[in-house]
Amino acid sequence: MTKKIEAIIRTEKLNDVKEALHAIGIIGMNVIEIRGHGRQGGIKLNGRNGNYKVDLLPRIQMNIVLSDHNVEKTVETIRRSAATGKIGDGLIFIYPVDNVIRIRTGERNCEALHYPDDIDEKRDVQGESIGVKMAAEPLMNDILAFTE
Repeated sequence: MTKKIEAIIRTEKLNDVKEALHAIGIIGMNVIEIRGHGRQGGIKLNGRNGNYKVDLLPRIQMNIVLSDHNVEKTVETIRRSAATGKIGDGLIFIYPVDNVIRIRTGERNCEALHYPDDIDEKRDVQGESIGVKMAAEPLMNDILAFTE
């Protein structure tokens, strides 16, 4: 199963979040400039001509689609790198994704989400998980030795 992470963050935290995500192996993402407000309803400013309210503040929306087993690490990375401790740091939404299709190749689901040096390859190298290829390798070696 795959998930979509949609994170609404402060504009000034974009580079911090991108760098932190890249460090854990998140390669693909979409970034959209948006405007909105949350609980605080915007901000009040004092100007020469009086007070006024800005109720739609600039924010960044990041969209990332990835495998279930990478969601928690990714969410925690976004949360840590986007936090300032102030009101308006943002929100993270997680949605189920039924299917992913790479247009150019027709690859589907996990294969469509694979990038060289991505989070799954880094997990395999660091020994956090054993991929199917690694688990099947001894079996293939036995079959090859038997047929020789």
